[in-house]
Amino acid sequence: MTVHVLPRYEELSKKAVEDLSDLLSSVDKPLVCVASGDSPFGLYNELVRKVKNKEVDISSWSFVGLDEWMGMNGNDEGSCRFHLNRQFFDALQIEKQKICFFDGRTNDPDKECAQTESFIQQHGGIDVAILGLGMNGHVGMNEPGTVADIRSHVAEIAPLTQQVGQKYFSETKSLSHGMTLGIQTLKEAKHIMLIVSGAAKAPIVKKIFEEKVSEHIPATFLRDHPGFTIYLDKAAAQFILHEKRNPGN
Repeated sequence: MTVHVLPRYEELSKKAVEDLSDLLSSVDKPLVCVASGDSPFGLYNELVRKVKNKEVDISSWSFVGLDEWMGMNGNDEGSCRFHLNRQFFDALQIEKQKICFFDGRTNDPDKECAQTESFIQQHGGIDVAILGLGMNGHVGMNEPGTVADIRSHVAEIAPLTQQVGQKYFSETKSLSHGMTLGIQTLKEAKHIMLIVSGAAKAPIVKKIFEEKVSEHIPATFLRDHPGFTIYLDKAAAQFILHEKRNPGN
């Protein structure tokens, strides 16, 4: 596990983009897993800027969405796809055939999950997974209690996540379930970038470093991944800055 602590969120985002472009510079046709949410937003904003300035070429990249609320897709304001369209896909006019994203309005969730796994396999696996971190330690919609060997699936959303998720909508929504890449799917990615910012996330960051690997904090399942890197701003890292960086077993 590699840890980068940057003074401010803007610097964190720039560092993450630099590393992302470096990791993929020698990959012929990379597949990138993209997460929605506040934490990765700065990365997308900086990447869009670099692409438009011709500092980075992503013309060969393809993308797979990390998760989506059940009952929603890109046509629903506030959905995961809706935000990524606005922050990234539309801004760079990414071709639709290069994007695989869960359709939460599907009548056949199992088929949707299978198609997502197939898309990943057809592209030789995920080269880089960009993730955020939930207040309870979830990654994607893999909530506490999720087993490590699960692949893409329909997840039951924890009450805390349902509460926090309301901030993305202009009116109250039912957020009881979602579709997500599973822990096993994420662990098979060649590189994992976990981006965490803000003082509110500091307590769960501390637990990721100190608690034993278990389903109680799903993010701990990623800790032994050889390509796992955590990007923290100083606020999110405040409880680990003066402690040893080696996590428990």
